[in-house]
Amino acid sequence: MTPLLFGIALVSLPFSYLCVGRYRLWAEKRRILDLPNERGAHTRPVPRGGGIAIAIVSLLGVWSVFSRVAVGNAWRALLAYTLGAVLIAIISWLDDLRSLPSPVRLAAHSLGAGIALAGVGYWSGLNLPLFGSVPLGRFGIVVTFVWIVGLTNAYNFMDGIDGIAGAQAVIAGLGWALLGWHGHETLVAALGVLLATSSLGFLGYNWPPARLFMGDVGSAFLGYSFALLPLLYGRIPGGGDSGGAPLLGALLVWPFLFDTTFTLLRRLSRRENVFSAHKTHLYQRLVSVGRSQRSVTMLYSVLALTGPALGAVWSPDSASGNVPGSLIVPLLCFGLWAYVRSREQKGWLNS
Repeated sequence: MTPLLFGIALVSLPFSYLCVGRYRLWAEKRRILDLPNERGAHTRPVPRGGGIAIAIVSLLGVWSVFSRVAVGNAWRALLAYTLGAVLIAIISWLDDLRSLPSPVRLAAHSLGAGIALAGVGYWSGLNLPLFGSVPLGRFGIVVTFVWIVGLTNAYNFMDGIDGIAGAQAVIAGLGWALLGWHGHETLVAALGVLLATSSLGFLGYNWPPARLFMGDVGSAFLGYSFALLPLLYGRIPGGGDSGGAPLLGALLVWPFLFDTTFTLLRRLSRRENVFSAHKTHLYQRLVSVGRSQRSVTMLYSVLALTGPALGAVWSPDSASGNVPGSLIVPLLCFGLWAYVRSREQKGWLNS
């Protein structure tokens, strides 16, 4: 499998960079621009929608690979993932061109989750630290549905400053590539490599200061893909159900999950309209108090690197997993919140 993964990386990385560059020129001519607004962190018009290259490269790549090596029920899983990902990418692309109502986007995300449930399945149990194996039964359908829709939207919410969503995708993609390689799961490993390398090619234009934005087409596609990877893990080719896979999926994108969940709960506690535009994510608050977009993106990237490190020692088939390792993430979450608060308090004192 190793030569195959290296071959995928060698082809997809430059191909992604070239596709992104061509798209940027096209978007500028067609005036597909993200204009400065109250929610954004940029001060000049920037072409948007460049994440479509990530979706195209990833989907073309995974089908090119699996037309040669797929066996058994891998075809059904891959088809379900592809149908859901294409649906979400198209709706998100239309949203980048002309803003769509939130119910339309949510309906597309829900339908994409339904396609995944029908074609891949759902988690019937979870392996959690301290609690061991937790059976879910049919309730697993609800848990899996919420996970897919939730991460699709969370990733979209976190794409608010230069480079942050692309960098997270590179790290999480490489994490899944390593996990798939170690578990001899070619689909998971190949998709992880494709997501990482296509996002790295995109970062050539999106690293601060960005010359191109990902847009919803990229962020929603990545969120959906990273939501599906733990669902695919352990299910093919034998069709098993790895109860530890959901925690692996959460570990690899934990900074995005924590920031989104914390911000949502904070806004709900203040009785704010959670559907209205805002700039109160932790990463946005750091930028608001003077931290550069580059430094905040680097901070979140360093935090994200702990995900693959913990995933490497996590045993997805163990009922308890790695308990000491799983305590690190809550400490890091607290540390991130404390750092944001300290920067804000320093800013208030100096103002």
